[in-house]
Amino acid sequence: MTPLPTLRQLQFFMALVRRKSFSKAAEECLVSQSTLSSAIKEMEALLDRQLVDRSTRAFALTPAGEDVAARAPAILAASEDMVRAAGERRPLEGEFHLGVIPTIAPFLLPQLTTRLQEAYPSLTLYLREDLTASLADRLAAGLIDAALLALPYSLPGTDVIEIGEDPFWFACNHDHPYARRKSLKKQDLEGCELLLLEDGHCLREHAIDACALADHSRASSFDGTSLFTLAQMARSGLGATLLPAMAVKEGLAEVSGLVAVPFTKPAPSRRVGVAWRRGSGRNEEAAAIAAVAAEALSAKG
Repeated sequence: MTPLPTLRQLQFFMALVRRKSFSKAAEECLVSQSTLSSAIKEMEALLDRQLVDRSTRAFALTPAGEDVAARAPAILAASEDMVRAAGERRPLEGEFHLGVIPTIAPFLLPQLTTRLQEAYPSLTLYLREDLTASLADRLAAGLIDAALLALPYSLPGTDVIEIGEDPFWFACNHDHPYARRKSLKKQDLEGCELLLLEDGHCLREHAIDACALADHSRASSFDGTSLFTLAQMARSGLGATLLPAMAVKEGLAEVSGLVAVPFTKPAPSRRVGVAWRRGSGRNEEAAAIAAVAAEALSAKG
């Protein structure tokens, strides 16, 4: 890689060209004369060319200095344009890569993407659906800019904005003993055969922890790969399941022929949030995503 002079060195050099005096150029740049002189000498050493003719009493440039003086203004102007454009760039303009877990994606994304398109018409959104662990790895590697996840989940090196809670509902077929109940308590789940997602889906652990299921074996008679599969298995009478409220509000229980029963308050729930890499410069954009996602989640009641 070719060593390059810094923009600061070019700024000092062009100030010297304009003022034709080291002292006046230093005054313009608000630095000491020795600082400016050292920067010019460093640039000369880097280029391996003398830029200022120091053999005369009057200020003069060498041929190499004349060439640099002719090229430097365009470089500085382009750099200033870049800084100005970056400073004026609104959040969520251009490409943004968002990861979403499977137990959120089909239920929240339709509203979220519609609202984002309305609020940020210049946004080009790329979506990646994957399990939490995989999204965490992609986030750390810089392959995605942010992730919409269920919490809690350990995410070292990230910042997180929580956007709301997603309560669990009890879902069963019409023949289940709880099918006619108006509501349930967490204690009602004791001894109940529950169908949950297989290991790797954070919803499994969230459900077990939130509902304080003491007998994990009762919650693992069937390892489902998706909420849609769980719903079909519950319909067949293999057991009941727990569905997040966003899935119930989107009609998953109804279209699967299940009865959905809420829990009494405080209902067991998972938290939903947006995570992004700390130090990535995506704070403002992640906050904007989180704000719109919170609106979409709230709209589901």
